[in-house]
Amino acid sequence: MSTRPTLAAVAAHAGVSPSTASLAFSGSPRVTPGTRERVLSAAAELGYAGPDPLAASLRRGRSGVIGAFVGERLLYAFRDPVAIQLLDGITEVLGSHGVGLLLLAGDTGRPSTEQIGRIPLDAAIFATCGLEDDPALDQLRSRGVPIVVVEGPVVDGVVLVDIDDRRGTRDLARHLHDLGHRRVEILAMPLRLDGRRGFIDAARRSRAHYRDVRHRLEGVEDVFGPVPAFETASNAVAEGAAAARVLLDVPAHRRPTAVIAQSDVLAAGVLQAAAALGLRVPEDVSVAGFDGADLSWLGATRLTTVVQPSDEKGRAAAQAAMELVAGGHPPDLLLPVTLRIGTTSGPPPS
Repeated sequence: MSTRPTLAAVAAHAGVSPSTASLAFSGSPRVTPGTRERVLSAAAELGYAGPDPLAASLRRGRSGVIGAFVGERLLYAFRDPVAIQLLDGITEVLGSHGVGLLLLAGDTGRPSTEQIGRIPLDAAIFATCGLEDDPALDQLRSRGVPIVVVEGPVVDGVVLVDIDDRRGTRDLARHLHDLGHRRVEILAMPLRLDGRRGFIDAARRSRAHYRDVRHRLEGVEDVFGPVPAFETASNAVAEGAAAARVLLDVPAHRRPTAVIAQSDVLAAGVLQAAAALGLRVPEDVSVAGFDGADLSWLGATRLTTVVQPSDEKGRAAAQAAMELVAGGHPPDLLLPVTLRIGTTSGPPPS
């Protein structure tokens, strides 16, 4: 029975020491080009593919992999332009460091906590919209894995890369208030991933899992006080459209003059529902979002929204993770958001 060729066999075939052969495979400048070529030729003749990466990672004490946890199933993550921008920023930095990314879904698509506890990770980035009771985070903390969280939760010893969700939403709400709107309703992202849809009452709100959802609710209330808020089951255009029909398909005197969606994806659903109901935007109803996502398929419609630096947020999280792996202590970071006034907001109908 043939066995896998070893590095020692390659070294002997090339007439060098095992340590020299190892340096040749690692690309060390201490090995001359001629010696490296001799070692690689010997490896090719013997069918040796290179050092075992698992053994090498064990020797280094590192896996060369950073885990990125997202809040929902990958089906939704890859439909969400903000999630894609965030992940692109993460991979840009990790790729420059020669580090791999392991993407771990949220909700039912994620491995069990026990499995996560066995995954060799150098660090973890939680891009879970501020999910505040994630058992995976506790599991990795107990293992001593360095962690960066994006928008929360706020935990001692965990680096936070944040945006000011509440202030951004407050600025958006103030814009609508200054236009004269008083009958405003919120289209909220899920408070929990349990499939619930409907108006949010005090009991439901007290069980909210997501820090960004809570802060975006509070930003509107800072300006308007308590307003009706309708929760969607997921952050998707179809969910936004279905929920918007509940808010808008009512007599005109009960209809909100403005709908503030907690994401641009949900706001796009509101625009779809308004068009289907024959409502003009912004003449009959103003629509606003949050994210500043690239929704090129809206054509000439320019959504009024709060713009967040999603790709920069990803780069900052990845850079912080790499600093942690290197033994550093990166500080928490708060990135700015800005109000962008588009074509979907105007004065309320008279």
